[in-house]
Amino acid sequence: MFRQLFLPLGLALALASPVTGTAQTIEKADGLARLALDCIQKEYPNKIAHVLRSEADSGTPRQLYPAFYGCYDWHSAVHGHWLLVRLLQLNPDAPFADEARRKLGENLTVENLAAEAAYFQRGDKSFERPYGIAWLLQLSAQLHQWNDPDGKRWAQAIVPVEQEAAGRIRQWLPNLTFPVRVGEHAQTAFAFGLIRDWAVVRGDKAMQDLIDTTSRRFYQRDRDCPLAYEPSGSDFLSPCLAEADLMRRVLPQDEFVRWLDGFMPQIPRDGRADWLQPGVVTDKSDGKLAHLDGLNLSRAWMLEGIIRSLPQDDARIPALQGAARRHREAGLAAFDDMHYMGSHWLGSFATYMLAPPGA
Repeated sequence: MFRQLFLPLGLALALASPVTGTAQTIEKADGLARLALDCIQKEYPNKIAHVLRSEADSGTPRQLYPAFYGCYDWHSAVHGHWLLVRLLQLNPDAPFADEARRKLGENLTVENLAAEAAYFQRGDKSFERPYGIAWLLQLSAQLHQWNDPDGKRWAQAIVPVEQEAAGRIRQWLPNLTFPVRVGEHAQTAFAFGLIRDWAVVRGDKAMQDLIDTTSRRFYQRDRDCPLAYEPSGSDFLSPCLAEADLMRRVLPQDEFVRWLDGFMPQIPRDGRADWLQPGVVTDKSDGKLAHLDGLNLSRAWMLEGIIRSLPQDDARIPALQGAARRHREAGLAAFDDMHYMGSHWLGSFATYMLAPPGA
């Protein structure tokens, strides 16, 4: 039932165009927004990430996280808010706009976000680290780039929790001995990319330098990424592609081209599109198995990011384009038959693919 919500492949960039307002573009954005609107204030079911030290620490999701209590878990609520901000930025007069502004305004209050900042201060060092923190910073970056009265108010309100979250990363990275190369939330490469993008938007040169230095320390000597071992059964991120998508941000183009030669030598130079197969979900009601729908979407945007970072005459581009197209198609096909285990978060991944930040 959700297939009609998305742009045909040839029109995908229209959603990210500064010139919005066509009936088709608004229709697709409204469908994406609806996925987030249906969950950012839906408290249950909920999978909390919360350490109990005593009975006094118990509470409902809304009591624990008064801004980001919906969408099944904290990080999905955070990027559900990012989805709405991004689409409002692109379509301020869309049909969903009034409801989106109302719900964002109810959640992103000074009081709620101060409570979120206080939650970070409780002492659980690993809370939502790094995935949820990376999305929180991405939400802040989007708000700070939005020239809108509501956006400016929410951007100021989010600063306390933004700074608490960023502080966790600053404390963590000097002590992190090895990267985390899994295909789920703990992966470092994906989070580093989002955090670096936030640092650029916010002018935080110290954080950008910390991410760059750590990325070079972890990844610059990597060779022959075992892409044939992907995906694992519950991946929503590609360890190999996420690393390349990070390093294209960190390295100058000529250095990135040489690094990619050694890191992913298996990328064809003959234009073949079948060198990377999309994931297949067999049970959409199983939250872990449903991750593979997100893998297809994130692979597509990572492949496209790599393409943008290569010289236009690079012989690998046709094969990268073909693989990106196949994963884009597979990712969007997931919306034909949605279950809440996917719908509470996949809209954000589709939005990031169709309307990447900065586009």
